[in-house]
Amino acid sequence: MEYDLIICGSGLFGATVAHEALKKGKKVLVVEKRSHIGGNIYTEKRDGIDIHRYGAHIFHTSDRRIWDYINQFAAFNGFINSPVANFHGKLFPMPFSMYTFNAMWGVTTPDEARSRIEEQRKEIKGEPRNLEEQAISLVGRDIFETLVKGYTEKQWGRDCSELPKEIIKRLPVRLTFNSNYFTDRYQGIPEDGYTAIIEKMLSGADIALDTDFLDEKDRWKERADAVLYTGCLDAYYGFSEGRLQYRSEIFEEERIEKEDWQGIAVMNYTDRETPWTRIIEHKHFTGATSPVTWISREYPVDYEKTGEPFYPINDERNSALYARYRQKADSEKGLFIGGRLAEYRYYDMDKTIAAALSAAERIL
Repeated sequence: MEYDLIICGSGLFGATVAHEALKKGKKVLVVEKRSHIGGNIYTEKRDGIDIHRYGAHIFHTSDRRIWDYINQFAAFNGFINSPVANFHGKLFPMPFSMYTFNAMWGVTTPDEARSRIEEQRKEIKGEPRNLEEQAISLVGRDIFETLVKGYTEKQWGRDCSELPKEIIKRLPVRLTFNSNYFTDRYQGIPEDGYTAIIEKMLSGADIALDTDFLDEKDRWKERADAVLYTGCLDAYYGFSEGRLQYRSEIFEEERIEKEDWQGIAVMNYTDRETPWTRIIEHKHFTGATSPVTWISREYPVDYEKTGEPFYPINDERNSALYARYRQKADSEKGLFIGGRLAEYRYYDMDKTIAAALSAAERIL
């Protein structure tokens, strides 16, 4: 065979498996549909600022093994994610903490905040039936209406009463003045951007950019002992069982002739009327200095509008459909699948690496 392993997709999952294969002396080809490597963690430098082209990616983990692994490829800064929610111009610190409750109700003690939440939770009787009832049962009506409802409905394109409660299994409520969004021990942003990490991971591999693996998948499979596919599983099988559903995003980038535009890396817009869900000001991730700044507005849209799948819609119908595709893949000799698209699930970056390392053990 020409290659020991062909990998469809150069995102974090594929790149991690590629790196492990290359360490073992395997000959690897990476086939990438886009014109760049890195998948959705791709970053691009402009005016000295690393632009997160596909939304904010903040690395966080409590797994020392994964933290040590990713630090082979980059130096990380100490960035802590403390976003702000903007509701019709009024600002609320996130995640839900004493800072949030003070801004919402003027309370100053944990007992006062707890009492407000407990009183409002009482309106939900019995087991919550949908996302709206689940959220109210966790944080009360005021927080739901102000900080959850509009953002969630924009994100998923449906009313909260029509969304499954599983989307919000739990909402973190901290009765302390702690504005660190993540609770993981290790957090940060790579100082040279994520693309540099992927470049190091793929060093030694052959790479084919602007190439759709599915256009000639049988030809690719004939050139390698094994294939790792990280794309959409329904597309791999020609949508023979039906189409899986996703939500997508449009990223509207803007260069602004100001040194600082919003004063924070991430600002969420939680009212229903503002069409975007959040604005990212990229320079705040690394503290870059420049006389200009770059922002990205994020607009959630139907997958059909972009053809770019981002978030799987893991309802009963889609889960059953995915199970049928997964059965096909598991029975196909020489085929391995992995990553958020092929597994039809949301992955944080640390979990992506952990899953990829496990997959590498099976493949190699």
